[in-house]
Amino acid sequence: MNFGQAIEALKMGKKVARKGWNGKGMFLWLKPAATIKAEWCKDPMLRAIAEKNGGEIPALGTICMFTAQKEILSGWLASQTDMLSEDWEEVTCIMI
Repeated sequence: MNFGQAIEALKMGKKVARKGWNGKGMFLWLKPAATIKAEWCKDPMLRAIAEKNGGEIPALGTICMFTAQKEILSGWLASQTDMLSEDWEEVTCIMI
């Protein structure tokens, strides 16, 4: 699939990866928008912002990546190569 189709798959709750990432266990998913409550904020400045904002802060959705190092990267950004590639595929099972 192309990048646009991969984005649509993410919006439907699916996980996607490039075929070139095969064997490395890497994949993307969409972390949906959420609401962060003031009491969840460990940082005093963020807690104060949330409290002044009615007790919560809206958090925008973001594309996350499970990396080859088995870490979660929040806010993955596509390269031009990623955007122009036609080798995107849905991921249903990852062996880590």
